[in-house]
Amino acid sequence: MKNHDIVDIKEFQGVRYELRVAKTAKGEPAEGLHNAWIWLDNPTQYNSYTTDMVKSVILALRKASNERSVNCIVFTAVGDKAFCTGGNTKEYAEYYAGNPPEYRQYMRLFNDMVTGLLIADKPVVCRVNGMRIGGGQEIGMACDYAIAQDMAKFGQAGPKHGSAPDGGATDFLPLYVGIENAMVGCTLCEPWSAHQAYRLGMVSEIVPALKVDGKFVPNPLVITDRWVDEFGRIVLGEPKTGEALAKGKELVKKGTMDLSLLDEAVERLCGKLLATFPGCTMKTIGSLRKFKLEHWHQNAESNREWLGLNMMGEAKAGFQAFNSGPKDNREVDFVKMRRMLAEAHPWDEELIRAISPQYK
Repeated sequence: MKNHDIVDIKEFQGVRYELRVAKTAKGEPAEGLHNAWIWLDNPTQYNSYTTDMVKSVILALRKASNERSVNCIVFTAVGDKAFCTGGNTKEYAEYYAGNPPEYRQYMRLFNDMVTGLLIADKPVVCRVNGMRIGGGQEIGMACDYAIAQDMAKFGQAGPKHGSAPDGGATDFLPLYVGIENAMVGCTLCEPWSAHQAYRLGMVSEIVPALKVDGKFVPNPLVITDRWVDEFGRIVLGEPKTGEALAKGKELVKKGTMDLSLLDEAVERLCGKLLATFPGCTMKTIGSLRKFKLEHWHQNAESNREWLGLNMMGEAKAGFQAFNSGPKDNREVDFVKMRRMLAEAHPWDEELIRAISPQYK
């Protein structure tokens, strides 16, 4: 048999590659067939991807696409806190900030990672093991399916930290949730709970992950037991407040995280896909991917150029503040920044130092 891999990879940097025996929808092993699990492995930094990790994901996707025995690709991450929070802000702040040519090179890799997800030769399932934020949300939306544990959060972070969510969110999010919800999500950067994400159509299934006294319980920090409030607003998945929130936090402290139901749900979906004609399935997936690809290909390169140039301005200030600011204050002084700009102050180091918490 011909080897169609571009390079022979023995080790991946910051990424795990694992072949697991595929199972039918009834849970029976399908010997000789596999699902390829690609794990982001940087849990101490919430599985944010470094440059080396991006390159490894690209190669892992290509390897999984070429594995003849692979039924599905499962894209996930280590731990139960985060699927991914996007690009590694330490690397951004300490190397890419103020260096547009280098960041454009990096964004070429990032774009190739997103494209790799959108053109993979196998169905791609995002196993959302924890929060999916920023660029993590974007690579998650590039997958074909998503199943989440219900303590996860979903959202963007760009305008709060000096960037725009142009690594896929502005392309994909309106397709999932509509223009108005996408506008709110991309600009205000307020995360949605897994229950909200499910209601909005961002994930196909959510499962409990918190175990209290040996039993799984739904996320106790959000409203899961009613649909509308006294004003007729849908509140399923909205954060609890007051006494209800305090009780929810106490329940979380008593419990432990268990992702076994998430694994079962992912395996079940992969098992259902196993019981289809692979060529017909991939033609169907390819046709549906075109809605994402159409927007992605229109904008990816111009967005890459802008994101590179932005490393001289707002991104430089935002990423350095997030990386170097005190733990309880990692954002710039937005009011002071806007006042200085309203007075026609040039965007320079003086302005950055004046608004950044690490210089206070």
